[in-house]
Amino acid sequence: MAGIEPVSSDQRTLGAWDFFLLWAGAAVSLAEIWAGGLIVPLGLGLGLWAILIGHLIGNTPLALGGMIGSRWGIPTMVAVRASFGLRGSYLAAALNGIQLIGWTAVMLILCGGAAEAISKTYGFSNPAFWVILSGAVTTFWALVGSRFWKWLQRFSVVALIILCGAMTYFVFAQYGWDPLAQIPRKKEFPFMIGMDLVIAMPISWLPLVADYSRFARESKSCFWGTWIGYFLVSSWMYLLGLAASLATKSPDPSGVVMNLMVQFGWAIPALLIVLFSTFTTTFLDIYSTAVSSLNIFPRLGERKGVLIGGILGTATALLFPTLLNYEHFLLFIGAMFCPLFGVVLVDYFLLRKGTLEPGDLYRKEGRYWFWKGLNPRALAAWAAGFVFYLGFSPLLLDKVLGIQTAFPWPLGSSLPSMGAAALIYWLLGRKRI
Repeated sequence: MAGIEPVSSDQRTLGAWDFFLLWAGAAVSLAEIWAGGLIVPLGLGLGLWAILIGHLIGNTPLALGGMIGSRWGIPTMVAVRASFGLRGSYLAAALNGIQLIGWTAVMLILCGGAAEAISKTYGFSNPAFWVILSGAVTTFWALVGSRFWKWLQRFSVVALIILCGAMTYFVFAQYGWDPLAQIPRKKEFPFMIGMDLVIAMPISWLPLVADYSRFARESKSCFWGTWIGYFLVSSWMYLLGLAASLATKSPDPSGVVMNLMVQFGWAIPALLIVLFSTFTTTFLDIYSTAVSSLNIFPRLGERKGVLIGGILGTATALLFPTLLNYEHFLLFIGAMFCPLFGVVLVDYFLLRKGTLEPGDLYRKEGRYWFWKGLNPRALAAWAAGFVFYLGFSPLLLDKVLGIQTAFPWPLGSSLPSMGAAALIYWLLGRKRI
């Protein structure tokens, strides 16, 4: 397995179609359907605009981050070393590991609940069984390595897309587009908060995108395969969740969609969607938990890291089986990683002009050691961007920090925080590279 060293040329076998399926598989997710239900106050028309524009914005840094991995054969947290220093990348890796264990648990909880609801129609009830089964299979999926992923994804994602086509038909055949479009929006819910909830989803994948793009044959096909695959299918899943929640006013749109399939006699296909959408999405979280851990503890070993990540994610799902404040989880991911990758992307593409010294990424006292392994300019820009995100997010200020604000900010939090961090770092670093 690859570890965190640059991937050799004989291991770089993935093309545009492989990346399309990889990221389409990441997007075929009950969590994405759930997230679509969070923007229901916007209504169908404005919600669709938030979905499309939010994905246009969020997908671009996702695919650009993948280009760093595809060019140099390095995982994301090693690429972060060029901007933040070898030790500075440890903080990003630790935060990423925490969010990935959280995502693993969220996905297994959603899978367990949906599979349980379907299996009850056949007289079988054991929620913990479904969580453990999906956790075990997903961990195995992460263990088998990139040579097998392409074949697993080709079979499972194509089948999932076909089944999701049927799922979409059931939703709109039951409720109709025009009646849903006539449901009024709630004007007190700002459009840009809805966009932040969309942008946060592709941004949540940004800290791990290069863990997979490093296996690319070349950068251009990797960029477009990633961008198109995630954009099309994630937008689709958000729209499904939005439509299901609008129609039923249910806080669990994924459950609504699955119940519809069961009512139409498609219980087994519904169960297959639940299970395989969990496998194709969550193995990315488990594998990248291991890669981020190796950035801090290189002697851990990739296989051991994968097993630990799978066990921790599964245990978290079993110990905390309820989903609370999902929108806050998404917004905090945006607050952490929008400014971080504002720094990384402006550093790589503008200040360094797309060049790196790969050997120094692994060496103390090298080009990326900065000050005792830390780059204070990058950390300062990241902190400033984080503050920008919190300051311009009334939902986080009110619901999480207890600070009420009526400040009407039309641009949301994602763009200002990423832009502020990028601009501050560019101003601080342009004469020092």
